[in-house]
Amino acid sequence: MPPRARDLGIPFAGRPGRWNAITDVPGVEVGYTTLIEGEAVRTGVTAIHPRGRDAAGDPVAAGFFSQNGNGEMTGVSWIEEAGTLTGPVGITNTHAVGVVHAAIVAWTVRHHPRVAESWLLPVAAETWDGYLNDINGLHVTEQHGIAALEAAAGGPVAEGSVGGGTGMTCYQFKGGSGTSSRLISYDGTEHVVGVFVQANFGRRAELVLAGVALGEALAADNPMADRAAAPPGAGSVIAIVATDAPLLPGQCKALARRVPLGLARTGTTGSHFSGDLFLAFSATNVGMLDSGFEPHASRGADSQADRLPSIEFVPWGLLDPLYEAVVQCVEEAVLNALMAGRTMYGRDDHRSPGFPVDRLAWLLR
Repeated sequence: MPPRARDLGIPFAGRPGRWNAITDVPGVEVGYTTLIEGEAVRTGVTAIHPRGRDAAGDPVAAGFFSQNGNGEMTGVSWIEEAGTLTGPVGITNTHAVGVVHAAIVAWTVRHHPRVAESWLLPVAAETWDGYLNDINGLHVTEQHGIAALEAAAGGPVAEGSVGGGTGMTCYQFKGGSGTSSRLISYDGTEHVVGVFVQANFGRRAELVLAGVALGEALAADNPMADRAAAPPGAGSVIAIVATDAPLLPGQCKALARRVPLGLARTGTTGSHFSGDLFLAFSATNVGMLDSGFEPHASRGADSQADRLPSIEFVPWGLLDPLYEAVVQCVEEAVLNALMAGRTMYGRDDHRSPGFPVDRLAWLLR
């Protein structure tokens, strides 16, 4: 794996988990399908299982926030209504959202048929990789989405040009997939907050690292500057926030609302043409958030659905350490994606330069 942002000397606050990744949250698994073929295919699929593949039918408390709506994340109308997320999350390119949505359905039918007997409203999100990728070639297939779901695992997470982030750019450098985590304590128990981003946003002039504005120093070698398809800064970012701290749906939404503060630390002001969509979930209260809807034949007289559930949650007034962790994780995840990026050529001989990590120490001085 390439060196990560903190390995290169960029200072960050807070204590990371073992992997400094969203997979530090117990149960969370990440999988990729990466497509790099010929001169024009630079894309893929990222899959995230909130409780792992074997527990895809057990809902988690969840909340959604849109900083800017020039993008797509399916399934969020039900998350807003019910406050829960059931099943995995898929992230891909803009024109493959429908395919990945269908892949999640197909995977669930195969592995969790009882869940699929009711109804499925999968979460599939996107950012635009059309600068490097032949996005209209529709190269992502349902099988690619299923493969990412099947490949998901815990442990260290690859970053940069992998999965859905394969063809993405960030601050007009090569961007893509990035992750980070933080450890916090509540009531004598250590909890984890983890973030995963698909970073495809920002103008070169905006870039800030560790509080140092680098846009002017890095203005050269910017092949995207003269691209006429969209204004500088156009793009998107998807962020998934996970924690094992017990939270209510409204508290998950509050965590999602803190994502823009972490993005702002990297310099972005949020382009009108950027789709900035964020989902947060709490992977606790196992078995307590079921909607009560099960296939009729499977429900007995003593059905759990007929009982009042009991859930735990951190009091609202004590959420500040989680907010702080989200902001720290988002900043580091974006910079991890940026530092992992390597120069990539794509369709029509387009080039996205990798961040000049060899100049980083000099730049920060």
